[in-house]
Amino acid sequence: MVGGRCCPWAVAAVRNALETIIVAVPPPPFTATVLGLPRPGPDRELERAVEDYRSGTADPDQLHATARALREAQLSALADGGLDSIPVGTSAYGDHLLDTAFMLGAVPARVLDLADPSDRYLAAAQGTGTIDAMRTAPWFDTGHRYLVPEIDRQTRFTLDAGKLLAELAEATALGVPARPVTIGPLTFLTMSRHTTGDPLDRLAEIVPLYQSLFEQLADAGASWVQLDEPILGTALTTTELSRLRAAYAALCGTPHRPAVLVATPFGHNHTALAALADMGIDGVALDFTAGATLRSVASVPALTRKLVVAGVVDGRTIEPTDLDTALSTLGALLGIAGSVAVSSSCSLHVPTAPASAPGLDTRRPDRGADKVAEIRILATALTRGTEAVATELRAARESSESRRTMS
Repeated sequence: MVGGRCCPWAVAAVRNALETIIVAVPPPPFTATVLGLPRPGPDRELERAVEDYRSGTADPDQLHATARALREAQLSALADGGLDSIPVGTSAYGDHLLDTAFMLGAVPARVLDLADPSDRYLAAAQGTGTIDAMRTAPWFDTGHRYLVPEIDRQTRFTLDAGKLLAELAEATALGVPARPVTIGPLTFLTMSRHTTGDPLDRLAEIVPLYQSLFEQLADAGASWVQLDEPILGTALTTTELSRLRAAYAALCGTPHRPAVLVATPFGHNHTALAALADMGIDGVALDFTAGATLRSVASVPALTRKLVVAGVVDGRTIEPTDLDTALSTLGALLGIAGSVAVSSSCSLHVPTAPASAPGLDTRRPDRGADKVAEIRILATALTRGTEAVATELRAARESSESRRTMS
């Protein structure tokens, strides 16, 4: 709404979205995934590679080679671990918000004179002797901080999807069922620092860029795209909900696009969920460790035609999942959602255990849980029955009892 009137682009977007809902071909389903990976690497390998580059002990080729080798190892490990949809684009020299800012052309003016793209990016992330780093702020309830994008009147948004497309191509070459991931438009604008005005006043400028991104990803063979929108799990005003509907009607009305999965980790807002479901998205990833419930899913009729990616494995903590409780939730979801996939509740903020040793380690009750193995066990139980993973479920119960005894 602008001045009490509905924007023409929003009206057209709603009309196109409603037409798309009627004619859309169902997207290919998946059953097991994570929403993202630890960005520094499982053992902070990428963080150390960036430090080496910044200190001058590694050149750009060495930095990029380390990052690529790490990405390929992580992708292969997740595929070997039994996931059938794997996020790409979550590896970053800085973080996900900064990657999105650079993808959309929201680059701080003070770094533009640096010729090398890596130097420009890292100067924004960490600063130099003469250039101030971007501010940081808490990233919801994770205990992590994020780099705050900067937007002012001089910001002219332009799309550069090269990084995401390159990482999608890498995954495709490995035969990995890849799902590109980026921050969604409402979260990007809301979590940025604006010098003037309502952050969402710039939606009309960036929504067409996301539409172009969708087209490029579809051309590159992506069957799904994930937009991370944790801001939609918070309280939203009536105006913000109206803009949510308009933005996603436009995005989902894009004629040539992958299936759209919207992830809302760290919270739950039933009104926002209902609005999203009505705007033509193909799936929603819900955080069942932070507010999403069976009742909230059942009360949104449109979800009977959508994929619900159930975040029943907590990505914030090393604590093991209660697999029996998770299975109860998943089983109930089968009756109220179009289809169900098992997932982490958010991008993993803890290291994953090696895929070469899948399963649950009952000998080490103090060991951090293998989140990927938990997801694989739950997805197998959901699709093939609990007898197919009876040994793993029994081991999990014994491990839980062992921890209680030691505490």
